[in-house]
Amino acid sequence: MTDQKIPAEADWENAPSLVDGAMSLELTAASCNLQYWLRAVPQGTLRGNVLGHADDVGTPEITSRPGPLNDALTQELAFRSIAEEKATRAISYLVALAPDNDSMEFYATQLMDEARHAMVFRSHLLDLGIPQAELWQSIERLAREDKDGILVPLEDLGLRVLRDESDFIGGVVVLTILVEGVLAPAAELSERKWKIFDPAASEIERGAAIDEIRHLTVGSSIAREYLLKHPEEKDRILELINSGRHLWKDLPAQAMMERREGLFQQGIEEHGHLLGDYEVWPGRRLVDTTPDERIATAHEWADRMQQQRLVYMGLEEAL
Repeated sequence: MTDQKIPAEADWENAPSLVDGAMSLELTAASCNLQYWLRAVPQGTLRGNVLGHADDVGTPEITSRPGPLNDALTQELAFRSIAEEKATRAISYLVALAPDNDSMEFYATQLMDEARHAMVFRSHLLDLGIPQAELWQSIERLAREDKDGILVPLEDLGLRVLRDESDFIGGVVVLTILVEGVLAPAAELSERKWKIFDPAASEIERGAAIDEIRHLTVGSSIAREYLLKHPEEKDRILELINSGRHLWKDLPAQAMMERREGLFQQGIEEHGHLLGDYEVWPGRRLVDTTPDERIATAHEWADRMQQQRLVYMGLEEAL
C-alpha cells in the first residue's frame, strides 16, 4: 500500500487543520465506509504509531515534571479521555440504529476512532508522570469536577435521544453539532499550543483531529441527506438543537477553559523563552497570547464551524 493511495484528508502530511477541513470538505458515509477506513486510518493516519505519535517524539522535562504545564495538560487529557470513552459508548447506539449499511459501517469506524482517542489520551498521562497503578484513580481525581459538570449532562442528553427514544438522526445531530462541533475547536487549539512544550501531545491531537474532520463532515452529510428526504422533520431537529444550546449555556465549560489556560499562562511566564517566534496562528506568537485571547479564538473557530455546518445541513434557522 503506497502513500499515494491514502486519501489526502487522512494523510498525516497532507490533511488540513481540523477547523479548515471541517469547514471545507464534503465527505459522506458511502465514501467513508469500512473499506475507506481500513485503508486510510491504520495505513495512513496512524502509520503504525498506535499511541498517536512517532517513537522519537517525546515530552520535555518541563512538562513531565510537576508544575503548571503538567497540571494544565494532565487535567486536559484526563477530561478528554473520559469524553472519548463516553462518546464511544454512545456511538454504539448509532451503530445499532443506523438505517443503512453505509451509516452502520461509518459509525462502527467512528466507534473505533473514539476508543483509540481515549486510549492515547490515557496513555500519555503515563508519560506525564502518573504511575500505571494510579492511572484510573488519577483520571477521576483530575477530571471529576469537569466530568460531572459538563460530560454527564451531555451524556444524559445523548442517551435520552439514542437509548430512550431510539432517534438515529437526533443522535447524529447531537453528536455532530452539540458535542463534537463545540469541543473540536478546543482540540485544534491544543494541537497548536502544545507543539513546543509537548510535541508528543501535539502529535496525539493532530491524529485525533484528522479523525474528527471525518466525523464532523460525514455526520453533517448524513443529517443533510436525511432532511432533504424528510423536510417535515426539520422543525423537530431545530428544536433539539435549540434545547441543546440552552443546556450548553448552563454548563461550566468556560470556567474549565479559564482554569486550564490560566495554568498554561503560568507555564508561558516560566518557560516562554523556549517558544521563540513560534506562531500559534498566522501572525500571532504564542508567547504573546493571553488566556482570554486563546479562549476567544477557540470560541470563534467553534462559531464559524457550527455556522458553516448548519447552513450545509439546511438548518440555517438555528443560527
